[in-house]
Amino acid sequence: MNNSTRMPWVDTAKGISIILVVMMYSAYNTGEYTGGVGFLHYVIGFATPFRMPEFFLISGLFLAQVIDRPWRRYIDRRAVHYLYFYVLWAIISIGLKIGIYSRDLDGMLHDLAMAVVQPYGVLWFIYMLAVFGLVARILRELRVPHWAVIPIAAALQMWAPHPDSYALEQFAAYFVFFYLGFVIAPLVFRLVAWTQDRPAMAVAGLLVWALVNGLLVYSPGYSVQPVGTQMGLAAWPPLHLVLAVAGALALCVVGGFLSKFASMEWLRWLGEHSLVVYVAFTIPMSLFRGAALSSGLLTETGMLSLAVLLVSVISPVILYAIVKRTGLGMFLFERPAWAHIDRPNAGQVSNKGIARPAREAA
Repeated sequence: MNNSTRMPWVDTAKGISIILVVMMYSAYNTGEYTGGVGFLHYVIGFATPFRMPEFFLISGLFLAQVIDRPWRRYIDRRAVHYLYFYVLWAIISIGLKIGIYSRDLDGMLHDLAMAVVQPYGVLWFIYMLAVFGLVARILRELRVPHWAVIPIAAALQMWAPHPDSYALEQFAAYFVFFYLGFVIAPLVFRLVAWTQDRPAMAVAGLLVWALVNGLLVYSPGYSVQPVGTQMGLAAWPPLHLVLAVAGALALCVVGGFLSKFASMEWLRWLGEHSLVVYVAFTIPMSLFRGAALSSGLLTETGMLSLAVLLVSVISPVILYAIVKRTGLGMFLFERPAWAHIDRPNAGQVSNKGIARPAREAA
């Protein structure tokens, strides 16, 4: 059953996004070890302009409904919530990878210390959600108008240098999409509602968008490598920004279209629990890829990448189901009471988990 406080198309769009994100890591991680390129590399190439921007744009859609709450409650929901899961899973990941697997205690302690100021690994997304929420609130308190924020954020996205700080680099690259989601949310909701009532026009529009996006990505200058993609004309910063916004909106429309089908309930559920997958997929990804290559049973880059993708998405779901059924390890996916600075009341208890109502969630 759908939670009545959620919007199915939002979760469906997030479900597509989390699959694309895990697909990228699965393909590039596999390509790094096989030295080859598989068919998923080309799918990721097509999605490169909008893969992460869409996640951040959706994360900003419901910000207007909470941004004027008292500071304590706002920080609890939009910063502490994400930082809890960031810290927890950074400790787990660094402890397993550096402390146990590599047996490097000094390296583990160093990485743990650095994770405070530099987002660690794939967990950078959660880290930046907390940062973006705080920055948006500060801008609100300072009464900085949207027309001033958006051009500056867009300029940072297009022309910002790559500083030594990974946090600053990711802030420059993605804040504009989070803030745009906040500002244009009413337009996005109207667009999706309009296309849901006109499925034929929605499909036609999506086909045109896909053709244009594909032609610009796969234009002269495009190349695909085992661990990365070089876009063609789409790499030009202003055009890249336009394609990112267009692609993010297109995935929202796709979410609206697919959410009408009962057969897509699994995708909606996956989007509702997208952070469950996001925080936990790298461990089964590495274990399965290593085991498959060592056994020699699956070594072709394309099929191995697909298998790694499936295992990486399904394994966290299985872990989540076990945790929910047994009640053991609930702290992995639900924020315990002690981790709140503004204790939820009975009507807000569902906000403590990773999968919160869409009006609160990323």
